[in-house]
Amino acid sequence: MIKKLYKKLLTLYGPQNWWPVISNNPEFEICIGAILTQNTSWRNVEKAINNLYTKNLLHPERILRIPLEELSMLIRSAGYYNQKAQRLRSFTRFYIENSERLKNLDVMDARRLLLSIKGIGRETADSMLLYAFNKKIFPVDTYTSRLFYRLGLVSEDSKDKYYEDMRLMVEKELSNMNDLKEFHALIVMHGKTYCKKKPLCKTCPLQECRTKDLYI
Repeated sequence: MIKKLYKKLLTLYGPQNWWPVISNNPEFEICIGAILTQNTSWRNVEKAINNLYTKNLLHPERILRIPLEELSMLIRSAGYYNQKAQRLRSFTRFYIENSERLKNLDVMDARRLLLSIKGIGRETADSMLLYAFNKKIFPVDTYTSRLFYRLGLVSEDSKDKYYEDMRLMVEKELSNMNDLKEFHALIVMHGKTYCKKKPLCKTCPLQECRTKDLYI
């Protein structure tokens, strides 16, 4: 089912080549973006990332040098800006000390290390691991949970309850890291286009993928 859904989405939207980066430090930029995108839209994150880029701040040492109040204002568009500025600082210290270690660790060991950081949950950690550190893991976001529920793959639209089940279901069928990246990005695109909070189900091109047999 997952492979069928992936192929259908790829036909509909084409390769997404996600995660978009604008600096010469993609690994760190992706990690920063993963934190900023918590509880907000990517459009708001782009504004914050562009502000940091304009100030030449998409580098760990520079994030630590800028006054916290100024950092907060630069990322204001991403919401919860005071809290996120503190999280960026905390993560940046961690990144400077552990980025090389993360690259060499097994994916689940690297995940546990990231989850030990205050403010880093499963979706944020898994996004960093997949896109920044090229680990084979699938981040389950709100778009994924919503789509899987509406297609009948899960019994409830509950990311918190079914996060690990959905992650493992996708990873079982899509073992290639690049496929995991594309599938995640394609789900986001479909979520913005059809599978919104108020869905456009009648015109949705994925109706044929709906199943009556619950996977989870």
